[in-house]
Formats: sequence, C-alpha cells, structure tokens
Amino acid sequence: MPQFLNRKKVIFLIIGVILLVALIGLSLRDRQNASLPEKIVKDTVGFAQSIVAKPTNYVTGFIKDIDAMINTYEENKRLKSRLEEFGSLQAEVKELNVENKRLQKLAGKQTSLRKYDPIQANVIARNPDQWEEKLILNQGSTDGVKVNMAVITSQGLIGKVVQTTPQTSEVELLSTSNTNYRVSATIANKKKETNGLIEGYDRKRGELILKRVDSELSVKKGDKVTTSGLGGIFPKGVLIGEVTKVTTDDFGLTKLAYVKPAADFSMIDHVVIAKRATTTVDGVDGNNTNKAEDATIDNTAGAGN
Repeated sequence: MPQFLNRKKVIFLIIGVILLVALIGLSLRDRQNASLPEKIVKDTVGFAQSIVAKPTNYVTGFIKDIDAMINTYEENKRLKSRLEEFGSLQAEVKELNVENKRLQKLAGKQTSLRKYDPIQANVIARNPDQWEEKLILNQGSTDGVKVNMAVITSQGLIGKVVQTTPQTSEVELLSTSNTNYRVSATIANKKKETNGLIEGYDRKRGELILKRVDSELSVKKGDKVTTSGLGGIFPKGVLIGEVTKVTTDDFGLTKLAYVKPAADFSMIDHVVIAKRATTTVDGVDGNNTNKAEDATIDNTAGAGN
C-alpha cells in the first residue's frame, strides 16, 4: 500500500510537470489571440490602470498648466519691460536724428558720415593660402559694389572691397599683411575721443595695431575702437575692436595700442557692403577716397608730432 501511494505521487508529479511545461509553451508561443485567463487578467489590470491613470493625468496636466501660466506671466513681464525700453530707445533715436539734422544744417553738410546703403552679400570662396587676408563675395559691380567700399558683419568691421567683377567682389580683410592698409579710427573713452590709424596686424597676438595716437591723450585697456568716418571709405561709428595693450611707438613720440578685433575673421559667411553717400571731408571730395585717406593720415600724423 505505501508503495502504491508513492507511485501515485510520482505520477501526479510527472503530470504536473507536463502541464507546467505545456502552459509555459503556450505562454511563450507567438499567438495572435490571448487565452481566456489571459484576457481576464489583462482586462482587469487594464481597467485598474485606467482608473488610476485618469486622476493622475488630470493632476499632472493641472500642475503643468499652472507652471505654464507662471512662465507666461514672467515672460509677459519681461516683454513689457523690453517694450518700455524699446519705446524709450525709439524716442531717443528720434531725438538724435532731429539733433543730427539740425547740426548738419549748422555745419552746412547735407550728408552724414554714418550714412550708407547696405548691400547684402555672402562669402562664396576663400583662398587657403590667404585665409586671413582675402575673401570673395557673390555681389559685384552690377549690384552697385565698387572698390574701397567698407565690408561689415554683425560683429563689426572686417575690411574693404579691393576688386570687383560684374558678379563678384574681392575683400581685403583688416588682418591682411599689406603694410599700406590703413583705417582711420577713433578711441572712445569717458574723457575724450582720440584719433589714430589702424596700421598692420600682429599675427602672433591675433590683434590689430593702432598707431599715431597722440601721446598726451588718454588711452587705456578696454577702450572701444570704432571707425572715425574720415577718409571717405568707412562709415563713422562702426566697431573695430577693443584695446588690449597700450605702449609707445619705436620713436617714443606717439602711443601704440593693440586692438582685439570685434569680428572673427576666420568665420565669415554673411556680410554687408557699405555703399556710402558722397561726402566732403575738410574740403576733400568723398569720391576721391585715396586722396581723402592720405589727407586723414597726414592730419593724424601731424597731431601725433
């Protein structure tokens, strides 16, 4: 009798193992239709999840809406403050324009040194051997581009046009090694504006060289350097860079300053060509740019001596 019971247990155990393996096989098999127990379990769990998910999603959405409202309120405050600033700037600009016109009438000038018509252009080519010196634009003489027109980016002055074809123009950058390349510049500080000339580029420092600055005038590190508008080529007030070091020239008669360029000469893709109106500077016609630039250089040099 005990042996029979033991055999019975073994038989039930074997049947149980077979059923378990069969159930595992059914669950692992790739089936399109679930079994009845699976349907009941899945439907029950899904119903419970939907009951829990609805209030959870509602609370989460409510919190997100409140957060969005707070962000919108803060953004509206910032926009309002900026609009107020913009309104005050507009009023200031209008006032300056009126004052500028009045001063032009008093000085007998019909045009401003700052005024120019922008010609938008893209960089289409650069010579690897002259990467820091020249670049080619997709606007030429048929678009109104002429030699000696200033070329500007959103950061500041980068150079001037030195050659044109009907469809393209070549720009010589401020970082050129051309020793005859000069830009009449103004150093703006709290005490007094100081004039000088950008003459040369120090490749080791990666900075422009500002020369012929009167030794008696104040120039210090951090001063902004802009175009003076004299010479008939570059419009007035275009940012060139910032003074990083001040020293004296080789003869010790005038100051020399190193200027970090505002524009990145190695990364240029879009520029503005400044088409200046005809101006008269100290009796020199702005169309004759070479003579005007020479007159500016002579005057600045005389001031330095």
